[in-house]
Amino acid sequence: MALRVEVVTPEKKIFSGEASMVRARTLEGDLGILPGHTSLLGVLVDGEVIIKETSGQSTTFMINGGFLSVNNNRVSILGESSN
Repeated sequence: MALRVEVVTPEKKIFSGEASMVRARTLEGDLGILPGHTSLLGVLVDGEVIIKETSGQSTTFMINGGFLSVNNNRVSILGESSN
């Protein structure tokens, strides 16, 4: 089982694919998301979003605020901006 992940900013979609894990920082602290994770909505703070793809490759983005949504093995990250 894998997560379907999309990372978008107002300017563009910066990632779309399958992952085995997503790690991000929210107002409540660091969050690790694996397949089967319960549904949630979180407010992102400035920091790294790390996506471990199903291929084993890790992709890292610097996100400057935004929101994270998890539902039915789908992770949507809506960043205010990305570096």
